Amino acid sequence: MSSTATEVLDHEDDSTPADHRRRPWKPWTRIAFRFCFAYFGLLCMLFAQLVLVFTGPLFVLLAADTLGGQLDSIDDVVRTVSTTVFRTEVAPLRKSYSGDQAAIWVLVFCVLVTAVAITAVWSILDRRRPRYDRLYRWFLTAVRLCLGGQMLFYGMAKVIPLQMPRPTLVTLLTPYGDFGPTAVLWNQVGSVPVYEMLLGAAEVVAGLLLFIPRTATAGALLSLVSLLQVFVLNMTFDVPVKLLSFHLVLMCLVVLAPQARRLANILVLERPSAPATQPPLFRGRRANRIAATISAALGLWVLAGGALMAAQGYRQEGGGVPEPPLYGIWTVREFTLDGQPLPPLTTDETRWQRLVFDTRTTAFQKMDGSFVPADAIVDPATSTLTLTGPPHSDSAPPSRLPAYTYTFTFEQPEPDRLTLRGQVDGRPATISLQHLDPTTFPLRSRGFHWIQEYPYTGTLTR
Repeated sequence: MSSTATEVLDHEDDSTPADHRRRPWKPWTRIAFRFCFAYFGLLCMLFAQLVLVFTGPLFVLLAADTLGGQLDSIDDVVRTVSTTVFRTEVAPLRKSYSGDQAAIWVLVFCVLVTAVAITAVWSILDRRRPRYDRLYRWFLTAVRLCLGGQMLFYGMAKVIPLQMPRPTLVTLLTPYGDFGPTAVLWNQVGSVPVYEMLLGAAEVVAGLLLFIPRTATAGALLSLVSLLQVFVLNMTFDVPVKLLSFHLVLMCLVVLAPQARRLANILVLERPSAPATQPPLFRGRRANRIAATISAALGLWVLAGGALMAAQGYRQEGGGVPEPPLYGIWTVREFTLDGQPLPPLTTDETRWQRLVFDTRTTAFQKMDGSFVPADAIVDPATSTLTLTGPPHSDSAPPSRLPAYTYTFTFEQPEPDRLTLRGQVDGRPATISLQHLDPTTFPLRSRGFHWIQEYPYTGTLTR
């Protein structure tokens, strides 16, 4: 590296005490900085989500194509490394909403090894440099803004309750023991939207504080508390976002590292401390004020993008989706096949127990209690219903169920009565159903009570 570049990178702010400017960093501090710079720099470049949030409202237009192209470009590298180093070929990266895919673990391994190599070469070639003040300031700012962007992104997905939606009608009918830990957590939070919105509000406030240099330390502390809770939940409820939440916690620690002594003095040692300030990017006050204004405006831009993304998702996939025709839980009262009524035996593999139409899910429940998902097309004008399955989704594993198509005509003589006529497995069928009111489930109707003589935990206490 040239001497000119060295002078630029090592330039100190005039407000820094002279004795501090002359004091070189310890060798391990310099090595740690080089590694963090390489590791988090590569991480932000390879995990497009960390950078794409800065496109603001354009995120909804760019995310799908950009993320898809990035996944395709990384697949070859991940496949080569997995077969060469780990002697196994991992599946290509999928748009499955899982951040803990085997391919992503291999990708993080590649980032780690590359960062170690960069640190080693950098430390040899630049071993005489005493400090990295200017580079350190820009690096710290970049990490702070990337962290703030993720807090706003995930926070808005909770403020507008999209991330954990209200439990579906199928969920109400599913035995609790059939849920995995992640589903338990998701349904717990989604059952009380106000709680989810408060969690999101804390993340949004933390994100906005991170975009303002004067309040960045407070934002990093609030982010650390929120993200530690998220990381613990991910680890204990087996939520597949462990890698990302762990790295966001590390980013909080990077932002807070320069304030560690001040925070220890105030919070632990009860000693006086100088104000916690973010390292200025420029020498002049005016330039730093302009930078702070741009940073705050960028935070509002990212917030607008997160709000637009969450609002659009809420209307298309969340609680804002309009209820479809025939919405509700329909209990089968009579199932006739080939003109013969089938008794409600749990061993019958043909008869249905229920038919469920929800905003995000359609399924019929077999007599053994299992659900068969379906894509439903309801045409009220012609009174026809078509069920096809199993549905295809990039975010769900391939279904092992056989393909089917059932077409019925339907009659609804009363709001709570429904009759289907058509064919099931190529055989004439007539199905009579009765509507079940979802508010009969305590999860939908229990509500909030200031006064409770006894704790209410479920059916055993009713």
